[in-house]
Amino acid sequence: MVNTHMNNFPGASASGLYTGPQVDNRYVVPRFVERTSQGVREYDPYAKLFEERVIFLGVQIDDASANDVMAQLLCLESMDPDRDISIYINSPGGSFTALTAIYDTMQFVKPDIQTVCMGQAASAAAILLAAGTPGKRMALPHARVLIHQPSSQTGREQLSDLEIAANEILRMRTQLEDMLARHSTTPLEKIREDIERDKILTAEDALAYGLVDQIVSTRKTTAGASL
Repeated sequence: MVNTHMNNFPGASASGLYTGPQVDNRYVVPRFVERTSQGVREYDPYAKLFEERVIFLGVQIDDASANDVMAQLLCLESMDPDRDISIYINSPGGSFTALTAIYDTMQFVKPDIQTVCMGQAASAAAILLAAGTPGKRMALPHARVLIHQPSSQTGREQLSDLEIAANEILRMRTQLEDMLARHSTTPLEKIREDIERDKILTAEDALAYGLVDQIVSTRKTTAGASL
């Protein structure tokens, strides 16, 4: 995800050297400067990845992160509809509606979508990992994938509201089952059984399940789109 918040830091060098850390409440994000024909440009790793057509999804999937990912997908498509887009995933999952928004956009845009699981792709993130272009879905050796059924915390007490919420959960579960079946090699009946509880998959398990196409430990083993 591109970080559009850019601060100026002292000690910047116009030679393209690291200019010092950006500190926020999560972690230290380094910033860099680069001399171009138009002058000196400052950027962070997320902006640099975006230039390389890489979207980094390293947060919970909610409306805000979904909007960021969708905007980047559409922007990269408009810049070059014939070049692959890569989504690197390390996410605990999140909202089902945010998931479907990203999922539909991935299917909508013209470029092939390479997905790479780095760390974990849990819950909604597992669907996005599997929804990449067939043959271009990857996991690093120690990645973890988790699939399970949707859940809801409505806080409603009226019987009619509870019935509506229950029907919506069933609809979301059916939709999730269909997406997993469409983007894996696992039969629908087994998927239904597996997602009754948390199903944790190693990289090898995810490969056997059909959620990814290959396990990569180095760029040298990656064919096709760049990792």
